[in-house]
Amino acid sequence: MAGPVAERLVELRRDFHEHPEPGWREYYTTSRLVEEIEGIGVDELAVGREAYDPDDRMAVPEDANDEWVERARERGAREDVLERTAGGVTGCVAVLERGEGPTVGLRVDIDGLFIGESDDPDHEPAREGFRSDTDGTMHACGHDAHMTLGLATLEAVKESDFSGRFVVFFQPAEELGGGGHPMAESRFIEGIDYLFAVHVGLGHPTGRVVAGIERVLAIAHVEATFRGTSAHAGKSPEEGDNAMQALGTAISNAYGIPRHSEGMTRVNVGRAEAGTASNVIADRARVEAEARGETTALKEYGKSRLERAFRGAAESHRCEVDFEVTTECPRADSDPELAEHVASVAEGVEGVTEVLPIADFGASEDATYLMDRVQADGGIATYLIVGTDHPTGHHSPTFDVDEASLPIGVEVLTEAVLDVADSDVRAT
Repeated sequence: MAGPVAERLVELRRDFHEHPEPGWREYYTTSRLVEEIEGIGVDELAVGREAYDPDDRMAVPEDANDEWVERARERGAREDVLERTAGGVTGCVAVLERGEGPTVGLRVDIDGLFIGESDDPDHEPAREGFRSDTDGTMHACGHDAHMTLGLATLEAVKESDFSGRFVVFFQPAEELGGGGHPMAESRFIEGIDYLFAVHVGLGHPTGRVVAGIERVLAIAHVEATFRGTSAHAGKSPEEGDNAMQALGTAISNAYGIPRHSEGMTRVNVGRAEAGTASNVIADRARVEAEARGETTALKEYGKSRLERAFRGAAESHRCEVDFEVTTECPRADSDPELAEHVASVAEGVEGVTEVLPIADFGASEDATYLMDRVQADGGIATYLIVGTDHPTGHHSPTFDVDEASLPIGVEVLTEAVLDVADSDVRAT
């Protein structure tokens, strides 16, 4: 570690940005986090399978991740961390024990996306030399900034007179919707009185802070494989059971699912593949889709109707189908009491020009697993947004963050954590 995190916010964020890794392959990322956390000094640092049960993971890739392990090793990842995260058990949890007081949690995500980063000289990471070093992978959603905020807040709380227990979740695989569940099932979530989760940007400019969100859409990601019978398309098409036809019917049926009177629902088929050649009746087809709902119950409605649509399509074309839910996340709204607390803190932070007490989210996030668990156990949670100017939208090749938002985010999070310990914020 070259010095205090607070003095290296830009440097640290750029290092994370230059070395992105996708969900359940965050080997180098975890190693860098461990180095920084050890430099800060904490009372407990749980890495990989020490942080959660690997069996609780969702959307785990089938490959052995050897390519990503070797790439992490070449980047300088520590061998002991590679051993502790072997098999894609990435991420970590850091804990400060500071005597009597509340247990406060902070969740940040750490994974990148399968998006190729722009090399246009107008794109600042390309111009300034910290563009992704891995073709087809980049931090296109601000998780590089989130990790930086998490580390800097941990350091600031460590150096303060905070009294209580502070737990920071460096969560893998958010983009897959797979990492929130194991963290929410771990021992570290137990007894948390106040939980903060954070995101940058999302259309909110530098200087604005959104103290809490609501209307996070519950979501289920599904995969289905249709299996039919191959045949020659010219000589004996009647002998085939066409998996591609089943796929087409399934897609049509999916978009015909009725909306629901009790709230917003969404269904989308995002990827489909089938067939081998123009003269072969396809005997296999695969599809990836999702169902979202304004409530967890509405998500369940969409998911069950999606399965029924796919199974009906398979049956109508004499095919079989394997239907699997790969990940799903519940809805969880910010508790108004804690959002109000964040808003009050943010009003006094230098660089904050506008505070929104609450805003609609309109998308999905697996931080809701942790929020839901804390709320179910009697604690309260909020998901806050630190505004940052971004030249293009999230999940695009030219996404970037305004680094002037980093110190704003650190101060808002730090003061929110420190002040909640001395406040009367309670669930009602």
